[in-house]
Amino acid sequence: MIEGYGRFREGDWQRQRDRWSELKEGQSPQVMVISCSDSRVDPAQILDVSPGEIFVVRNVAALVPPYETTPGQHGVSAAVEFAVQFLKVRQIVVMGHGLCGGCKAALTRSLHDNPAGEGGFVANWVSLLDEAREPVVAEHGDEGRDAERAMEYAAVRQSIANLATFPFIADKLERGEIELIGTHFAISDGKLARLDAQSGGFSAID
Repeated sequence: MIEGYGRFREGDWQRQRDRWSELKEGQSPQVMVISCSDSRVDPAQILDVSPGEIFVVRNVAALVPPYETTPGQHGVSAAVEFAVQFLKVRQIVVMGHGLCGGCKAALTRSLHDNPAGEGGFVANWVSLLDEAREPVVAEHGDEGRDAERAMEYAAVRQSIANLATFPFIADKLERGEIELIGTHFAISDGKLARLDAQSGGFSAID
């Protein structure tokens, strides 16, 4: 990593000095990306963007919880609030991906009875997909690549639906001031697919 930092300082940092100088004054991204923490799925790399272009939140399975105000620490909700209300982003992109371990855990419930520190935190987090899991299991069962891909797609749809439960997002959606976009990145072939809001299906972006 130190060597990589050196390449950054000698390469991109030098080539984009003007851009970095502008960013000292603040950030104004137009797009928020909610992506998985998986090390193979870097939205900045996949979308080939410059510093300051996208506001990114990454977590297990790229999940957004529904709007709620119960006591607790709401990290994803805080990031969504900041991006929408303060940065005034125009688009929120949820980027699911192939071979997602979090979605597989939600599908198989393999960590369901594990204590915290041994998978329990993951199991509790992906329980956000319990409702979305039911039709997937009914059609595909709870194992196999078809079931996993269906669960990955369902997770993106669920996060998009949960975003719309935030009142400040719902208001902006009604006024046409923001757009919610679901995507899925296939690690196996490097292709990005987009969710069709009407059909609920995904099709590759050419």
